[in-house]
Order: sequence, then C-alpha cells, then structure tokens
Amino acid sequence: MNNELVINSTASEVTIALLEDKNVVELNSEKRDQRFSVGDIYLGRVKKLIPGLNAAFVDVGHEKDAFLHYLDLGPQVQSLAKLIRLTTTGKKPDSMLTNFQPEPDINKGGKIASVLSVNQWVLVQVAKEPISSKGPRITSEISLAGRYVVMVPFSDTVSISQKIKSAEERQRLKRLAMSIKPKGFGLIVRTVADGKKVAELDRDIQELVSKWKSCFEQLETAKPPQRILGELNRTSTILRDLLNPNFNNIHVNDATLYEEIKNYISGIAPEQTEIVKLYKGKVPIFDNFGIDKQIKLSFGKTVTMPSGAYLIVEHTEALHVIDVNSGGRVKTGDATQEANALQVNLDAATEIARQLRLRDMGGIIVIDFIDLHSTQNRKLLYDKMKSEMKKDRAKHTILPPSKFGLVQITRQRVRPVTNITTAEKCPACDGTGEIKASILLVDEIENNLRYFVQEQNEKILSLIVHPYLEAFLNKGGFFKKSVADLWRKKFKAKISVTANNNYHIMEYHFFNKSEEEIKI
Repeated sequence: MNNELVINSTASEVTIALLEDKNVVELNSEKRDQRFSVGDIYLGRVKKLIPGLNAAFVDVGHEKDAFLHYLDLGPQVQSLAKLIRLTTTGKKPDSMLTNFQPEPDINKGGKIASVLSVNQWVLVQVAKEPISSKGPRITSEISLAGRYVVMVPFSDTVSISQKIKSAEERQRLKRLAMSIKPKGFGLIVRTVADGKKVAELDRDIQELVSKWKSCFEQLETAKPPQRILGELNRTSTILRDLLNPNFNNIHVNDATLYEEIKNYISGIAPEQTEIVKLYKGKVPIFDNFGIDKQIKLSFGKTVTMPSGAYLIVEHTEALHVIDVNSGGRVKTGDATQEANALQVNLDAATEIARQLRLRDMGGIIVIDFIDLHSTQNRKLLYDKMKSEMKKDRAKHTILPPSKFGLVQITRQRVRPVTNITTAEKCPACDGTGEIKASILLVDEIENNLRYFVQEQNEKILSLIVHPYLEAFLNKGGFFKKSVADLWRKKFKAKISVTANNNYHIMEYHFFNKSEEEIKI
C-alpha cells in the first residue's frame, strides 16, 4: 500500500492529510494557538466534587472546568498526590522515585470524596479535548507515550500490545522491557515495537525518562492551573504513531516545518529521512495532490460512491447516523435483488470505514444498511465491516447486524468530529444572487494592469484568477490572439495568468516577480 502524508501549513493552522493509495483517509487540523491537546499534562485545582456522578470538576485553565471521574483517577492517585505535596513544599524527592515510598492503591469501588477534596492540587492528563459545550476530559493516571513504549509512573508491570500476536515475540519483548525499564515505572510496549532491538527500545525509554524529569522540574515551582508538559504537536504525534517502512513520501509546503519534521524523523527512524520532501510548486499543495477535491466530495450530508450508491450522514448530539442507499445502481445480468443489496452494502462498508477515520467520528454510530435476508450474507457484511475497520487506530467495537439491518459501532472519541461545510454562501454576491456585470470584469483587470505597469513600473506580473476566467483570458485561436497575449503586447510586460480552484468567479489577485501580492 502506498502511504503518504501531505502537510499544508498556513499562518493560522497546520492541516495534515493521510493518503492511502492516493485516497484521503485521515484529515487532522491543528490551530497554531491550540491548547488542551490529548496527552498534555496539567497541574489543576479541584473546584467541585459531584458525589452523585462520583466525579470532580478540576480547573486546568479552560473556560469550562475539566471532568475527572473516579474511575479515571488510577489506582496510584494517592502516591501522585503525595509526590505533588512533597515537591511543591520544597522537600524535593528524587525524580526517579528511588527513595519514594508509594501509597496503597485506592479501592476500585470507592467514592470521589474519600480521595479528593475541594482546592486540592492534582496532576492530570488530557484524555479528551474539549468537545461542544464540554470542557476537557482528564485522567490522573499519567502516562508518557514514546514511539515504541508508553511509560507509566508508580507501576512495575510490563504489558505488551494485544495486536502483537506471536507468543514468542511477546515473550521476547516482555523480557527485554523488564531488563531495561526504570524501577518504579511500568511500561506498555506498543505494536510498532514488533521486531525491534533492545537498543531502540532503550533509546525510547531514555527520551521518556528525560520528559518525566522535565515534568518533575516544572512541578517544583508550578501553581495551578498550569500546563506542566505539552504533548508533541499533531504532526509529530501522527509521525510517531503512524510512521513505518511502508511510508513512501511526506510532502510539506513550509521550509521551517520541513526541517523540524526531518530532524524529528532522523531521531526516530534515520533510514527514512529521505522521504521528507519540501513542496515548492506554485499551485496550492492540496490542489496539487487532489486533496481539496476529495475533501469537497467526501464531506457534507451526501457522500456518493463510484457504483452510483450513496450515503446520507447525519450528526446528532447523542450519535451519528449513516443511511445506505442504492441510488441509481441497477441490476447487472441475472443478479438478484439480494445479490445487488449485498454488493452495495459491501461497497458502503469500505466507504463508511473511511468516513469514520476521515471525519474522526466518535461515540455511537448507527448504520442502516440495505436489508439482507440471508444469514450468510449478513455475516459477510459483518466480516467486511470488521476487516475495513482494522485499519482504524481508534478503539472501536462493532456489533453484528440486528434483525432490522442496523449495525452499531462505538468508536473512541478524543477530539471534536471534523466537520467541513462544502456548501457555502456565494462570496461573489454575498448570498444576494446578484453580481456586478461580468462583461466589466476584464476591463477592470486591464485598468489595474495599466496602473501597475505604467504607474508602478511592475514589468513582471502574475495574475491569479478562477479557472473559468483563466480559460477565457488564455484561450486564443488559430488566427486570434488571447486576451493575455494582447495585454503582453499592449503593455510590453511579462504577464502570466494562472488558475486557483479556491477563488470565486469574480476574484482575482496580482503578484509581483517576488511572488508578493500587490494590493489593489
């Protein structure tokens, strides 16, 4: 499979598209000023205890207090509370917990009031970003994620990813991890560690130890609410979790980000640094790789499939609903209605699995497939859905089709669902339905050209317009010159006309030879 990352960096955000065989399957967007990312560690203050929910609300600096349930405290929360108390009062225990005496584990069926009190300082980690009107969901079971392992303070256990199936490999990794793990810390060995040598695992652990020490130093002088340790940015997190030998290319359009990614990859996978490529094309990077078009086709209420079938996607507060429709798909040959319904459903299963990843839909998803009467066909559909969802990194559970033909999925939700509006108010008319006379537009552009060339002495100009207008300006005939050719001759200047799919029909911009926009 051909795997590629295409990264579009702008002044306000970084958007990352994951392509599998040229198809966009994941889309991640990160605002440059974004806070409260999954994995960030905060020193917070308990604001309120809610005994009825067996939970607490914690101030971590968000406009809405973060939610901490008793089950998310972790068994060693008392040890963590003791560490905070000693550290913030200047008693400075050793950062590697060598002389630290841990407290007993809390009771799994206990009450929040027996563990926490109002105004108590707590060290917490973001488990879910703020979604809708809710604040962040947090946990006090701190973990530090590396490429090959996850390190857990106040634990001595080593566990291996369930996705590593070989019993021999699981034993080998457990033996290696037990031999190199720091005392007082547990390890979770990740799937990508399969087949890795002890030196690679040890290097990963040492980086996590360094992170923990940095967190510990910050804690000495911190006052809540304060971020103690930030997770990697979204780009680095995706590279850490996804990068494997099957990755072919990483394209990025920002020179600074290009260097950061190259340096990061040289640290985790030096043999793959050459796959990072700086995009220098004049066409926007997402247009060049056909990503913008795929996004516009894939988002919105209706999603069409090559067979003619289509999906209707609805979002509610409680769940997401997907309806499968056969559309204009007609019977082929002697195929029965059941066979056609099965084929549409199998095609839809592939597209639905992609949609869940692309939109990052989480929570409860209910899919209304076309009714199948055969038990065998329903099993084929269920197996197909499970097979397609194996590519999904988010934790999920799929139930077999019910008697009504509904398939229910629960999928881990840690971020708000990606929602891109594909139908927009016309920017040319601002929704009025009327624009200035198009016959005057070319005259307006020509007048601006005359001013730039004759008054500002700009002899090299680039004009960017909508594709329809670009075709009109550049198209000539056998004996007739194009409008652009006439302008070059008339103004004795080097003038290029190119298209941008993101412009509306009446929009145009001028750029000088340094590719800086000339304001009109």
